[in-house]
Amino acid sequence: MAEPKGHDLIYDWNIKGETPKYPSRVMITDETLRDGLQSSSITHPSIEEKVYLLHLMNELGVDAADLGLCGAGERFKKDVIVLAREIVKLDMNIQPQSAARTLQTDIAPIIEASEDVGIPIEACIFLGSSPIRQYAEGWDLPHLLKLTRESITFAVTHDIPVMFVTEDTSRAHPDHLRQIYSEAMRSGAQRICVCDTVGHSTPEGVRNLIEFIVGVRDEVNPEVGIDWHGHRDRGLDIINTLAAIEAGADRVHACALGIGERSGNTPMEILLVNLNLLGISERDLTKLPEYCKVVSQACGAALPFNYPIVGADSFRTATGVHAAAIVKALSKNDEWLADRVYCGVPSKMVGRSQHVEIGPMSGEHNVRYWLTSREIEPHPIFIEKILAAAKRSNSVLSDDTIHRMIEVMQERLEKGMEVRDKDLT
Repeated sequence: MAEPKGHDLIYDWNIKGETPKYPSRVMITDETLRDGLQSSSITHPSIEEKVYLLHLMNELGVDAADLGLCGAGERFKKDVIVLAREIVKLDMNIQPQSAARTLQTDIAPIIEASEDVGIPIEACIFLGSSPIRQYAEGWDLPHLLKLTRESITFAVTHDIPVMFVTEDTSRAHPDHLRQIYSEAMRSGAQRICVCDTVGHSTPEGVRNLIEFIVGVRDEVNPEVGIDWHGHRDRGLDIINTLAAIEAGADRVHACALGIGERSGNTPMEILLVNLNLLGISERDLTKLPEYCKVVSQACGAALPFNYPIVGADSFRTATGVHAAAIVKALSKNDEWLADRVYCGVPSKMVGRSQHVEIGPMSGEHNVRYWLTSREIEPHPIFIEKILAAAKRSNSVLSDDTIHRMIEVMQERLEKGMEVRDKDLT
């Protein structure tokens, strides 16, 4: 009987029937150092930590990075300059960006930073667009069109590329969006960004919105790119981003660990893994754990143990049935099989590995694997006593606890003494 191949072992319902039509590749913007830092609970990283994160972004194949708000003060402008210089020095394939309101006082520092560094920093000029925002601010449409035209003209006159962003796009009126985006493109914006600023959208809403914007773009200038920027207030961030890609967005935004204002942004690590699994990307993601670790530590963003992909338990099991399947796969010398038999994300894709632990729900396979993987002879007494101790425990046994048990058992066996449960507690 021939050995089965991977596609024979996994029946993929995800690709049966009518499936989304994704592009072969989509660009990624990392918003960690701008929108991510707008969270009220995080600590702002040092410039050294920001530089290290920029290096990790480059290794992950990020296409653009918002380096901060130049107009927020000299401290932020200085950081943007340092980071942009690092991009130039190492010839990184990252488009530097800086966000700005539709004010010359916000845009001028970006122009100055670009001239200082010697490369154009993309100005991400944003403007509230929804009726609720207009009412709160006391704005009307002519005022918005004037701000759009004047701010973009000021930037492009100084050779600064512009991505024009409408805040709260997902709750804005189509007639207003048509006029605002048309004004932006005619004024020289090279990209337009659609924002689900308060996480209002459903996937269906995203498709409707992006398809509408694609139509507006095609009427005015088909060469203009379309970005998607989604928040996670309703927990629909990843599926909404995929819907935006399917509908025509060619660059999407995310933040490490999903940090950001209120409930945060689309999580970068989850997005990148899904893009690889969907065949939209072939990025090397082995640096993802380090990237997330740096953000967690530098920003004080706690990482839950059950967090997908980079959480402590992502590739860890202490359940007997699961461990048995993994161990049996490894007994076939098949790492591909072991990495997928009880896991939807291959651990090796993100530079991690499967771990089998011993706990109250474990079986003999857990103990046998734990011992043999550490080159310890799986003596029947070891298996019996360790498993019995695990069954009495309320949590997974630590490595130190198991090693101490083994030392006691070895000593008693060498002396010809009986190994009793009470000797191991």
